Amino acid sequence: MRQFKKLFFVCLAVLGSLTITAQDIHFSQFYMSPLNLNPALTGVMNCNIRLSGNYRNQWASVLKSNAFNTYTVSYDQRIPVGRNDYFGIGGTFWGDKAGAVAFSTLEGKLSLSYSKKMGGGRYRSHYLVLGAEGGVAQRSIDFLQAQWPSQNNGAGQFDPNAPSLENNLNVSNFLFADLGAGILWFSILDKDNSIYAGAAYSHLNQADVSFYEDGFEPLYSKFVLHAGGEFMMSDRIGLVPGAFLFLQGPSRQLYLGSNLKFVLGSGRTDQAFQGGLFFRIGNHYEKANTFDAVVWSIKFDYEDFTIGFSYDMNVSKLREASNGNGAFEFSMLYKLCGPEKRNVYCPSF
Repeated sequence: MRQFKKLFFVCLAVLGSLTITAQDIHFSQFYMSPLNLNPALTGVMNCNIRLSGNYRNQWASVLKSNAFNTYTVSYDQRIPVGRNDYFGIGGTFWGDKAGAVAFSTLEGKLSLSYSKKMGGGRYRSHYLVLGAEGGVAQRSIDFLQAQWPSQNNGAGQFDPNAPSLENNLNVSNFLFADLGAGILWFSILDKDNSIYAGAAYSHLNQADVSFYEDGFEPLYSKFVLHAGGEFMMSDRIGLVPGAFLFLQGPSRQLYLGSNLKFVLGSGRTDQAFQGGLFFRIGNHYEKANTFDAVVWSIKFDYEDFTIGFSYDMNVSKLREASNGNGAFEFSMLYKLCGPEKRNVYCPSF
């Protein structure tokens, strides 16, 4: 019975890669992949240049070599405008590969932002940021690796010579354009405390992502709300809460939690260790809202370099098939600040 459930889980994951094309990639360490979260975060940093990379591996305990793999790299920089405002410019590349049929998406995009100071002084200020992004994506699949219900020989065995649906799916890869926009507000309370909130709207053009040559399957638009901040409770200890909600077609997910920050060097907030818990709630085909996973997260900051690791522990009904294993993520971020030392500008992302 247990093996049957595992087999069912594998089939569900593979078929999901074919049919549930609405849901985008996501990272549990959303705060370490700012350009994938909201184009308005482009260039929003206290340095001049930011380089980041993320890798996510999901369901390896069940799918083995067919596990879901997602990766992204990005570059962005800020450009001062006048005394207090900034332009942001950046580029992002990400890829995702899922299941035995190698259902893959690759995308490269450029993003722009403009940060306008709305009030405040040198160490306490409020900003409004507008952002936009545009890019090109490729989606592909290996139909030769697909196994269809029609190829079941009646005894629960796969017959590769039996008729399949392969001839009906006649586009194995295609390109499509992708557009998005976002807005962000943040407030610097002092050099150690800040708060922010933003919203992003992706896939504005709702591109056709059908594998049928004469079909039409629009890519669902995605709406994201996110918020967070940093609040030092003493010289050495602080809270770094964060949350995001995304809605895309029939799919929705909510992440909510906080890291606890420990400053390692006296008076050096750029040398710190963070650890905490986040909770993921999402909808499934059987229930409207389900407590899906507990995410354990750690993060280490050393001057301009940051490294993070997180692990998703599955707590939904799928935990019996997955043995409670969900996904692990690894992230890196490096900032180049240069000689310029302007006033405190933004929260730490």
